[in-house]
Amino acid sequence: MLTYNVRTIEFYRTETGKSPVEEFLDSLPDKHARKVTWVLRLVERLDFVPKQYLKKIIELTKRRCKDYIQRRTKK
Repeated sequence: MLTYNVRTIEFYRTETGKSPVEEFLDSLPDKHARKVTWVLRLVERLDFVPKQYLKKIIELTKRRCKDYIQRRTKK
């Protein structure tokens, strides 16, 4: 049985109001961004998030984050 919880995910904001997490999500291809937001919704709503979803999102995020950081540091 799935039970619903109410959690709120808040992204970090700098003192100037920028959100590195939102910038990162915006840099993802649409398909990957949809996957990430789908899993984040699960985290917000479910008491228990199946490991398979979190594992995939962590792997995707690690790869994309590394690319994102490399692009940002080249500027």
